[in-house]
Amino acid sequence: MKKGVVVFGSLILALAMCVPAVAQPSAKAVETIVIDNFDTPDDMEWTWNVQASRFVADGYPILRTFEGIPNSLRPYHKDSDPTAQVMGVKVSYNRKGDNWFEVYPKLNNPKDSKNDEIEFIGTVTQVDFWVWGANYNYNLELLIRDADGRVIILPAGTLMFQGWRNVVVNIPGYVRQHSRFRNGRPNLTFVGFRIRSNANEAVDNYVIYFDQLKYTTNTLSNIYDGYDLKDADFGESEDSGSSSTSNEK
Repeated sequence: MKKGVVVFGSLILALAMCVPAVAQPSAKAVETIVIDNFDTPDDMEWTWNVQASRFVADGYPILRTFEGIPNSLRPYHKDSDPTAQVMGVKVSYNRKGDNWFEVYPKLNNPKDSKNDEIEFIGTVTQVDFWVWGANYNYNLELLIRDADGRVIILPAGTLMFQGWRNVVVNIPGYVRQHSRFRNGRPNLTFVGFRIRSNANEAVDNYVIYFDQLKYTTNTLSNIYDGYDLKDADFGESEDSGSSSTSNEK
């Protein structure tokens, strides 16, 4: 009897595996989107800025672009492309301690005064970029803002290495990427990078470079049937009520 049950169960499992793939629809479009490769800084919708903690030396930090590219990216750079550039920051402090500086984008024409950050598209699984380490005992952090408006700090590892390294930061599942409210924040936003020194590490003449900042995302994850009605204009004015009262007696 037990043998018959096993055979019958195996038959059901085999039939289930034969169900055509079309019976399992999937709204998925995984894409890799480049935020900035720093090759055409004058053509971007934002400019990059830097700010530092209180003990920064006079005249620092300094941010500018330089001609260059990680060796691993050279095969993908065509002769017809703009000159390859990277973004660099140099900083110096007057004393050791908990020193930090942040590299962040500022939109040239933000949608509103509260939204001065780069908006991700879809549901993001990871952010990756190339960073040049100077072998200092510093730590790198990625700053993003979730759908509730909170800045999330994601560790991106130590900068105690020399030269270029590709860094991949996974977006944890607990990060709320889309608001459940119609007037809420539609997507995550990129706030910037934070670099923090070890309390005992040297703090003079520090240099770091960034290149090829991009992210992987499912662009269809938050698109649903009727998505275009989400921001429909009902034509209401400031002094109008939430519903018509013309038929009330």
